Amino acid sequence: MVERIVINGRELALIVRSAFWGDGIEFFTPSTYSQQLGYMNRPKGHSIPPHVHNRVLREVYYTNEVLFIKSGRVRVDFYLESQEYVESTILEKGDVILLVHGGHGFEMLESSEILEVKQGPYAAGADKTRFEPISADQVRLKD
Repeated sequence: MVERIVINGRELALIVRSAFWGDGIEFFTPSTYSQQLGYMNRPKGHSIPPHVHNRVLREVYYTNEVLFIKSGRVRVDFYLESQEYVESTILEKGDVILLVHGGHGFEMLESSEILEVKQGPYAAGADKTRFEPISADQVRLKD
């Protein structure tokens, strides 16, 4: 199961739920995204030929993050670039989320382990703008 959080035609996030299953290879992101997210299901004996990745100059203007929920439950709150709250969803063990545009905040609903992958190098001080989160009574869970 793949969910896309799209507001006003702009994708804020892409979630691959732990229940997702497919054959072969599938990429969920368009080639224009600075972070690509794909899935592979290959049979025993399948091989991927050895390779190296070539040096290619790319311009990255925003940091995209991929979070892997190893354990626990996490609420993700989605915001527009204007810092306006939109909605929330719950991530559980085995879920993967690609945060593409807009803002986001997190509330751990249980003790949680999360692996994070993002572009580097990290530009401390310039990489993000923090703002006030919503209160518990403002949470609107996505259906």
